[in-house]
Amino acid sequence: MSSIHDAWRHRPTHHKVWALALPMILSNLSIPLVALVDSAVVGHLPHAHQLGAVAVGGMLYTLLAGILGFLRMGTTGFAAQAAGRGDGSALRQVLLQGLLLALGLALLLGALALPFSGFALGLMNPSSALDSLTREFFHTRLFGLPGALANYALVGWFLGNQNARAPLAILLTTNLLNAALSLWFVLGLDWGVVGAARAAVLAEWSGALLGLWLTRSALRRHPGRLDWPALRRWSNWRPLLAVNRDIFIRSLALQGVFFLLTVQGARLGDATVAANALLLNGLLITAYALDGLAHAMEALCGHAIGAGDRLALRRAVTVTGLWALLGSLAFTALFLLGGRLFIDLQSDIAAVRMVAYVYLPYLAVLPPVAMASYLLDGLFIGATRAREMRDAMLIAVALALPLGWWLQGLGNHGLWLAFLCFMLIRGLSLGGLAWRLSRDDAWFSRSP
Repeated sequence: MSSIHDAWRHRPTHHKVWALALPMILSNLSIPLVALVDSAVVGHLPHAHQLGAVAVGGMLYTLLAGILGFLRMGTTGFAAQAAGRGDGSALRQVLLQGLLLALGLALLLGALALPFSGFALGLMNPSSALDSLTREFFHTRLFGLPGALANYALVGWFLGNQNARAPLAILLTTNLLNAALSLWFVLGLDWGVVGAARAAVLAEWSGALLGLWLTRSALRRHPGRLDWPALRRWSNWRPLLAVNRDIFIRSLALQGVFFLLTVQGARLGDATVAANALLLNGLLITAYALDGLAHAMEALCGHAIGAGDRLALRRAVTVTGLWALLGSLAFTALFLLGGRLFIDLQSDIAAVRMVAYVYLPYLAVLPPVAMASYLLDGLFIGATRAREMRDAMLIAVALALPLGWWLQGLGNHGLWLAFLCFMLIRGLSLGGLAWRLSRDDAWFSRSP
């Protein structure tokens, strides 16, 4: 307990945490802002299936892009450790490897996306109006996939360098431009649901181009040279690919949970799937805000591990952890006091509002339940220990899926209860693995 108190009182660590976390919180909050704007704009169109199309089409796109989140996570951990060692050449290699992976995976996923969307919508069995509009929205969004994946690699690389200003510029440019264009295209040009998709495509490419331009000044601060022959050797790709493989499996399982949540909601009716989308926007706000602290943990813990500094690692974990707990409790209070207003701002469809009001208590409980999993992900990413992240996610899915099947008789209540249990099990599993590594003083040994 005294070590926790001493770590919490270390002011320089607080300054480092907030120097990284605050810009990332601001930029991260702009991400669900886009979903909120899309929901608010489309939610004021006359039909529930229009809002449902944005919810389902956005979920399908997020599923594809989300399972490739390892491009950011893996890049952050390796870049942070290279920065901790002061290795400018390794930083250049990590950047180029991340961008090459982004391009190759965008081409592969783009080719698989069309048959995937048909299969996914077949499972949901939506109304004909919802089906056709969802396909139009999703197919348009695919044109932005290369830009989105490049942004993952760029943001991760900048975070590993403990540079939060560049990600702030990239994400704010992407997401605020997305919001502005969505308002213009949907309402001003009367393009409807597809206008929201076109806005996202233009914004994602704009953010990627800005990020590439910002790397020039960042590289000048880290002298070194790129070893081109090394990029042709498998041994220089294997560590990055191994970490990304495990994060990919972890991300695939996580996105699968959200996919099943949307599938089951769609089976319960257009109003239910739309209401769940509004509530999940609240979860997105919470997750992206707390992820700002998780990003700080990634960078600071990775740097401490690269430098072999155990005291700095303990201070980073303590300070970010306690701030994340306080933040999660603040979000719970916010949803308890202002939840109905939050729903009303997103939609004026009476049937959707009434369904969403019923399930608001689940949203209020989520922040402190989910907080540990967000933050501990940051610790494992900084340590490039993706295997443990993968195992914890698979444990949570394996236990939550039977529970969800057992609770399906409760309808949407059962769906939300199963989701809460999934998030709780995920955090407990990560916590147990982190405790074991700390007990064995294994954070500074190479991940197996």
